[in-house]
Amino acid sequence: MSIDTSSQAYGDLNLEDPVKGREPLVRGDHDFHYITETVCRVAETKIVKTPLVFWAALGGALTLLSMLLASIGYLIWEGTGIWGNNNPVGWGWPIVNFVFWVGIGHAGTLISAILYLFRQNWRTSINRYAEAMTIFAVICALVFPGIHVGRIWAVYWLFPLPNQMEMWPNFRSPLLWDVFAVSTYFTVSLLFWFTGLVPDFATLRDRATHPIAQKAYGALALGWRGSMRHWWHYEKAYQILACFSAPLVLSVHTVVSFDFAVSQLPGWHTTIFPPYFVAGAIFSGFAMVQTLAIPARKWLGLKHIITVHHIENMNKIILVTGSLVGYAYAMEFFIAWYSGNEYEGFAFINRAFGPYAWAYWTMISCNVITPQLFWSKKIRTSMTISFILSIFVNIGMWFERFVITVTSLANDFLVSSWEYFVPTPIDIAMFVGSFGLFFTLFLLFCRFWPVIAIAEVKAVMPQADPHWEGYAHGGNHE
Repeated sequence: MSIDTSSQAYGDLNLEDPVKGREPLVRGDHDFHYITETVCRVAETKIVKTPLVFWAALGGALTLLSMLLASIGYLIWEGTGIWGNNNPVGWGWPIVNFVFWVGIGHAGTLISAILYLFRQNWRTSINRYAEAMTIFAVICALVFPGIHVGRIWAVYWLFPLPNQMEMWPNFRSPLLWDVFAVSTYFTVSLLFWFTGLVPDFATLRDRATHPIAQKAYGALALGWRGSMRHWWHYEKAYQILACFSAPLVLSVHTVVSFDFAVSQLPGWHTTIFPPYFVAGAIFSGFAMVQTLAIPARKWLGLKHIITVHHIENMNKIILVTGSLVGYAYAMEFFIAWYSGNEYEGFAFINRAFGPYAWAYWTMISCNVITPQLFWSKKIRTSMTISFILSIFVNIGMWFERFVITVTSLANDFLVSSWEYFVPTPIDIAMFVGSFGLFFTLFLLFCRFWPVIAIAEVKAVMPQADPHWEGYAHGGNHE
């Protein structure tokens, strides 16, 4: 199924609101009823009438997920020797994949919390699936710390649980900081996501005709009746969780960067890592939002709700954060030169011109050159090009984590200990399989839960204004 980029397909004949001078957040002459019907239609479709494209996508995702589960089972049976990790590359693809997936989840929190606190109403059409992406990406990320410790059955030792052997975690280790940072991030993001879903679950509950659907959505709606008291508590809880979530955007990936920055290894031991990692996380996260949103808006019939304006705004954020990442790459070389440390200088020259130069220049091409194309408005508003460039950005961000991890370890202080890292088929299967877990969860979410925040989108429509001129002319606002 091709992705249509023609201006007629998106109603671009009249982009500007004649009154406010800007594009409306919901395109077309639509009312509240249209929003409810459009969003609920997918969840209310009977299983037997589900389109074949969904079953094909879900089948592909489940196939990749089974590959991940089989690889984990083989890992437990054989041990970590099945990976390409060697001496000195003791950290390989598992830590690369962990940092990659944690970064993917940052856009959801940024869209949901920070843009909410700054009252950016355009977030309402994209925040729901961005929040879902955050939850599912963090679940994928949490898989890798659990398996890269080697003895998976003892992974509970990461937590300070009372035990008869007095085996306590080392709280000075940044790996333990990861456990608490990511688990806190996941918990707050999950609560924030679920809180926003409650009014929409009530809508699905009231519209459901099947007894099982009524009970399921009724339980998830937590007794919501839409009273003034319910809305008052909802707004307070949503704002409090947004305030909790906002600093997590900065803190979580800062802690993840400490995995590298607190070491003495050339290429890692630098204070630029925290802001550099945060910018990169937002960069890759928004790229993944684009990768998911552009097909979803077509296949789920959401073109009038997720408009070109939303896609363009996210492309602008990708442009800004991509430029910040490019600046960080340049500053790494400057800091290495300015420090006068010969080991640090060699680490970065080796990245660009050594045995892993192919990975470094792939990273530069995807992360620095590709986003600069978004200076063109024509490209920013093209669905096909935006979709393709978002994939390139995520490829580049995975290579960034690979370059940081592997090149520094493979060529450290002693030439006698250098060794080239080569991933094994199991490494590749686990990484590809993690996408199976991610897309399985995301497809099930799209199929059975409201993918758009119905209540929030209605709140930013003109009909939500009690002084809307349409009321005087008998406009439909139900």
